[in-house]
Amino acid sequence: MGGPSYAGANLLGQMGSRLLPLSLALGMVLADATGLHHVAFYLALLAIIGGAAAAFDAVSRYLEGTGGLVRAATTGLALALLVLGSAVRESAAVGGHVPAVSISAAIAAMLLYASPLLGWFLAPLAPKPAARPVRVPLL
Repeated sequence: MGGPSYAGANLLGQMGSRLLPLSLALGMVLADATGLHHVAFYLALLAIIGGAAAAFDAVSRYLEGTGGLVRAATTGLALALLVLGSAVRESAAVGGHVPAVSISAAIAAMLLYASPLLGWFLAPLAPKPAARPVRVPLL
């Protein structure tokens, strides 16, 4: 029925590309929390690259007709938030505190990347269409 190249075995298509920028943004926030601001800066730059790849992938799938508008919009908005947070971080004074806008933008981007989980959690609560009774013809 299929080997490792079989479309059903391709986990990348099911997983998507949101995991990379999500994990890098999480690493950035954790690095900032532990005081490793230099590492957090580079993680923010890497998160932008991963976020751009995720946004390009989502928008291209939407334009092909195989992806959804919500996925394209959330990845694009998350990329904009990561860029905003990185720009604010870079313009901060050296040796000063990390701007709260940078951390807030990273957390908001993480929430946008994790937004499909909300749909996954709420899917069992969605009302199911009622089954229509089947009419059996009488002879």
